[in-house]
This record gives sequence, structure tokens and C-alpha cells, in this order.
Amino acid sequence: MKKLIAAVVLAGAALIATPAAANAAGYVPTSNVSVSGSSVAGGTTVINFGPGSFVGNETVNISVTGAGAVTLGALPTTTVSKAYTASATGAVTPRITLPVGASGTYTLTATGATSGNVGTAAVTATPAAGAAAVGAAGSGTGSLAFTGGTISALALWVGGGAVVLGGGLLVVRGSVRRQRDGQIAA
Repeated sequence: MKKLIAAVVLAGAALIATPAAANAAGYVPTSNVSVSGSSVAGGTTVINFGPGSFVGNETVNISVTGAGAVTLGALPTTTVSKAYTASATGAVTPRITLPVGASGTYTLTATGATSGNVGTAAVTATPAAGAAAVGAAGSGTGSLAFTGGTISALALWVGGGAVVLGGGLLVVRGSVRRQRDGQIAA
């Protein structure tokens, strides 16, 4: 009984302590974050994390994720990570270059290596002037091709289960037949 009570108390303490771990990292206030420059596909956007966002001269890991390749420094990829050094006041100003065919929202996350402070900024890419939407030119309808099936996952599981059940029945029937043949011969 004592072990059960101890287990319940420990579980309760773990549940109470879990939110504290999430609050351990500081968050950069949105008032310290500004976005400027061009959010047009192919353009360069500047994200400024103002003074006090991070500890002075600390390493700040920047990652950018989005719908297409983005260039942070000289690394084009769908998720880019690069380390910057904050200024003496704790400010950092990364520049991101959106891909030429960019669309959708790109999220930049800055994490201080020493302070653990986390700041985010979102950039919504707009098409470049004169860029045609995919499917707008040509003979297509402008919609994506249907490449999936219409059979639901439940139907696949039921069908697979029926095959396994049928195989099991054949094995059992063969075993019973062998036993019966063995009794007749004896």
C-alpha cells in the first residue's frame, strides 16, 4: 500500500513539474521582433531581434522552415539552420532570401545557446510581379492531379484481417484432417 501511495505522489509531482520545464526558456517578446525588406518571392527579408532579446555576444541558432527552399547565408534548403553571434546588446539581425517560386509562410526561429531565449518571426511570401500561378497558363485546370486511391484504411485492415483469418482456418483444417486420417489408419 505504501508503494502505491508513493507511486501516486511521484506521478502527481511529475505532472505538476512538467509545465515548469516548458517555462524554463525565456521568450523574446514580439515587440522586440521586426520584419523588413521584401517578402516577394526571390527577395531578401531582414528579421531584427532587438537589444535584450538574447545575452550579449551569445551564439544564436537560427532555423528557417517553409514550403520551399530558402537561403540563409549560402545554404538553400527547406529547413535551414545557421549560427549567428548576437551583438553586445543581445540583438541579432539575420537576412533570409526567399526562393524564386516561394509561396506560403516561412517561420524563422532564433534560439539563444546560452540564455535559451526563443524568438520567432513569420514571413508570408507573395508571388513576384508577372509570375503566373501554377496551372494558370496552358491547357490544365489549375488543380493537382489525383494520385491516391479511394479505398479507406479501414477497408484495407478488414481485407488484410480476412486474408489472415482465412489462412489460419486453412492451417487448422489441415491439422484436423491429419489428425483424423491418423485415427482412421490406426
